[in-house]
Amino acid sequence: MRPINIHSGIVALLDCNDVDTDAILPKQFMKSISRSGYGVHVFDEWRYLEPGVFGMDCSRRALNPEFELNKPRYEMASVLLSRRNFGCGSSREHAVWGLMEHGFRAIVAETFADIFRTNCIRNGLVPIQLEGAQIAQLVAAVRAKPGYRLEIRLEEQAIRTEDEAPLPFSISLADKNRLLQGQDEITVSLQQRLHIESFERQRQERFPWLFV
Repeated sequence: MRPINIHSGIVALLDCNDVDTDAILPKQFMKSISRSGYGVHVFDEWRYLEPGVFGMDCSRRALNPEFELNKPRYEMASVLLSRRNFGCGSSREHAVWGLMEHGFRAIVAETFADIFRTNCIRNGLVPIQLEGAQIAQLVAAVRAKPGYRLEIRLEEQAIRTEDEAPLPFSISLADKNRLLQGQDEITVSLQQRLHIESFERQRQERFPWLFV
């Protein structure tokens, strides 16, 4: 996965609590073992006026003008701002794949569902948790200025805003290092390659009949 340290981007606002994974990527679009093809279906049932099917040409579908993320001001957004309990519901990793393919590199919220947050870390999408009052300040700033940007500095564990002092955030050292180095589960496992190979050799010597 792609490493990330400093990211500056336009902020898109999804001003609601309890955004679940079925809203982020509805179940009917989870029909592929690939990690691609989901970006056009992110928030599909909120985003479009008529139902869709996986793999269709979504460029011809009518957009819902009432859906916040369809507004032109958010067209180039790469940071998503929301409220409490973002990513609740089922554990589908496809939701993270879709958000990233849509163009998001970070999500800022008051709280995240645990499994969703873990899936973010495993795929290089930065989940940033702030206090409710800080989220409220950012919401007001985004609403007040089209094209509002944030700069996320992962190494410093801080967000630099256009009009406020840096906002510090917490993240575990292990998660931070994974994101900084672009390490997914396979990469982390392969760091123990020599131990794995030694174990396999000993296992084959001890139980040779398993390998006949």
